Amino acid sequence: MSFDAVERFLAALDPTHRETVGGKPRAEQERLAAAWEEELERDTDIDTLDELSPPAAESEAARRVMERQSE
Repeated sequence: MSFDAVERFLAALDPTHRETVGGKPRAEQERLAAAWEEELERDTDIDTLDELSPPAAESEAARRVMERQSE
């Protein structure tokens, strides 16, 4: 299991976003991964989902981060 935040973030993304983020500079990937980790920590709805399915919670947080990026 990888503990690298960028690798974990990329794994949580859907394939289209994974390819997009994978093509960005490492600094941008790290910024997005940090936003993803913050989303996982602060959102109580994700906390509940995390108890049921950690991968689903990580995917939901990744989706939210990418949604904010497109605004």
